[in-house]
Amino acid sequence: MAGLKESMSEVMSVDGAMAVAVVDSNSGMMLGSEGTGVDLDVAAAGNTEVVRAKMKTMKALKLNDEIEDILISLGRQYHIIRPVASKPGLFFYVVLDRNKANLAMARRKVLDVESGLVI
Repeated sequence: MAGLKESMSEVMSVDGAMAVAVVDSNSGMMLGSEGTGVDLDVAAAGNTEVVRAKMKTMKALKLNDEIEDILISLGRQYHIIRPVASKPGLFFYVVLDRNKANLAMARRKVLDVESGLVI
């Protein structure tokens, strides 16, 4: 079990990690962030809309399921959005340098950190 700052630092230890934020999807505001390379305030607000849109679509499709993570692959980056299971409404947003990151290892690390987050 780790607090917010320790959890974000652990995610930043992943090869290729550029930035991480924990975001409240109800408001679009960050609870905390670490790293550089992306305007995390803009990213938090924008990715809140991504999470909301996916939740709305799942509801419309009557899917009785939960989002495990959302992966956005860009030419030079991977973006991982992972809801915090124990804290509905919160999600991790992680930016990785695609040339340096191992996506499978990064997703596993975010899963491990998310499951141990204490707020």
